[in-house]
Amino acid sequence: MDDVKLKNPAELAVMREAGRLLALVFHYLDTQMKAGMSTMDVNDLAERYIVDELDSRPASKGQYGYQYTLNTSVNHVVCHGVPAETQILRSGDIVNVDITLEKGGFIADSSKMYMIGEVAPLAKRLVDKTYEAMWEGIRAVKPGATLGDIGHAIQRHAQSNGYSIVREYCGHGIGREMHEDPQVLHYGQPGKGLVLKEGMTFTIEPMVNQGRAKVKTKKDGWTVVTSDKKLSAQWEHTIAVTSEGFEVLTLREEERV
Repeated sequence: MDDVKLKNPAELAVMREAGRLLALVFHYLDTQMKAGMSTMDVNDLAERYIVDELDSRPASKGQYGYQYTLNTSVNHVVCHGVPAETQILRSGDIVNVDITLEKGGFIADSSKMYMIGEVAPLAKRLVDKTYEAMWEGIRAVKPGATLGDIGHAIQRHAQSNGYSIVREYCGHGIGREMHEDPQVLHYGQPGKGLVLKEGMTFTIEPMVNQGRAKVKTKKDGWTVVTSDKKLSAQWEHTIAVTSEGFEVLTLREEERV
């Protein structure tokens, strides 16, 4: 717990603004994503919007030597897909777009699945059930709950629908740094792990596979794919623990009820 940075109300206000701006990036991409464009087109559109329209910084660009604003993970790519001019989106593709944005010294991190054109029913089901699994984890967040409660809720929902949870990658604390403590696993046992406290901020970002959980990293050192080449999906939000439960700092307009 000593390494977990609790955010005060002023810091949370800045993170809330960064999250609001990041949600606007996805709203913009909603109007742009279509078959025939390259994943590099997606990257360039997002970068221009973040820098020129939102006066913000793409936080992923330059971190750990990464050259781009976002990750585009298509079909059997689990995470960290590298945008490329030669990778063209086609009808039937599912693609995770993962973006980070820094404003006022604090970082927001979120990802969304896009379904391009006519998507097969089993692919759509994976996308939808992964989204539900993320929200099962989010709804477990409150002071006094544990990280194990979050992981268990996600794991239970995914596995009950016939899917597997990727274990090599997890959510993370976030604030002035993109990756802070704690690590937020997407599997676990109820009541186990770190106890949540008001002021914690972290991401919940389950990666759910159609087939086996096993993954491998391609030779580029970034792109992670399913070992069996079956589809994978991921959704992500940045969360704050509040006095009564949780706040989704990156909530998008279509998610507000």
